[in-house]
Amino acid sequence: MAQPADHHFDVIVVGGGAIGLSTGYHLGKRKAKTLVLEQFNFKNQLGSSAGVSRQYRIPYPEEYMVQMALDAQPYWDELQTLTPKTLLDKVGTLWFGDPSVHSTEGNIAEAEQALKALSVPYTSLTAKEIESQYHFRNLPDTYTGLFQADGASIDFRATIETLYQACERDPYTTLHEESPVTAIGQDGKLFNVTTPKGVFTSEKLVLVPGPYIDSVINLLGFTIEATYWNMSSAYFKKTDPKIQYPTWFVFQNAIGSNGNQFYGFPGVVWDHPEYIRVAPDFVIDPLTSPEQRTLVPNPKELAYTSEWVSEHMTGLDPTPYFTSTCLIALSKIANKELLIDFAPPYVPNHHNIVVYATGWAAKFTPFLGKILTELALDGHSTFDISPFKLGYNYFKAI
Repeated sequence: MAQPADHHFDVIVVGGGAIGLSTGYHLGKRKAKTLVLEQFNFKNQLGSSAGVSRQYRIPYPEEYMVQMALDAQPYWDELQTLTPKTLLDKVGTLWFGDPSVHSTEGNIAEAEQALKALSVPYTSLTAKEIESQYHFRNLPDTYTGLFQADGASIDFRATIETLYQACERDPYTTLHEESPVTAIGQDGKLFNVTTPKGVFTSEKLVLVPGPYIDSVINLLGFTIEATYWNMSSAYFKKTDPKIQYPTWFVFQNAIGSNGNQFYGFPGVVWDHPEYIRVAPDFVIDPLTSPEQRTLVPNPKELAYTSEWVSEHMTGLDPTPYFTSTCLIALSKIANKELLIDFAPPYVPNHHNIVVYATGWAAKFTPFLGKILTELALDGHSTFDISPFKLGYNYFKAI
């Protein structure tokens, strides 16, 4: 049955978080009639867009990831022209810890090699230099580090708001919240997407529902192997108002069930400026489904974080305040953080279904929207996405 004209679009984007809004923004720039569907309210705290700060950094152990961070910079500059708020607070990136440790973030020595290969400037540091220059203490003498000056704290709330307003202003873009997708059918080359607000049709789909990816792609008959982290976070009050930190990450070996990987931010004007955010980069109990998520952080994870702050940071009260969680899906595929690809070929019209799933991608927000737009409209991207392709043997039919 033919749909009303206002129900037909060139592209339907499923997922209205940061990446979905970025995709809507770039599709609008290409004058593609676009519908962005969000199952909750826009700017919610229920998925991987939760929270107000993220880290923008260039160090990665892989050269292709360093290159992606470099390529993202002009798109952040473009987004900055749309708002008076500073989106990237450039305080630098500090990586330090045991140089032999390989963690979810990578490895310090490999990151140095990747930065050298792409001529990205950085400074190598000893444990004593890290303590004297960046306010940490009681570090083992064997620890090393690197500082890269282009790192920043992202005002993620302002980033999402800027993208939302850009989509809202754009004559080619329609935003629907409280619109979970309950069915996806096909009529020839047209997709029929069912939501509580009606059935909408399009020639193209971009699927970016964050940790809820399976609830959408299952409607098309396939799934992605993923685990889910309900990540904890807390703020710690400054006891010395002059104390300031860069964005940082520490690499350490696990102690028992303590993942012992932590990261942190400077004090920021957009959220609790008298406090410093520090968080564990591990979870004690991974989830098997996003429906298991909770808005209450794991108390053991907070206790480990508080202990680390007390032992190794200066100028902070180790009592955690303003606690929260952020839900994220992580790929089980080795060496695959971000998954960017088309649907597998056994899905009808698969070359018109673009999928982005898993990983920590806030630092790439405006650039990923550009990549997904090119894939949807052109069938390929000007950026090399080969490291992020799934390989169809990693999809599972259901």
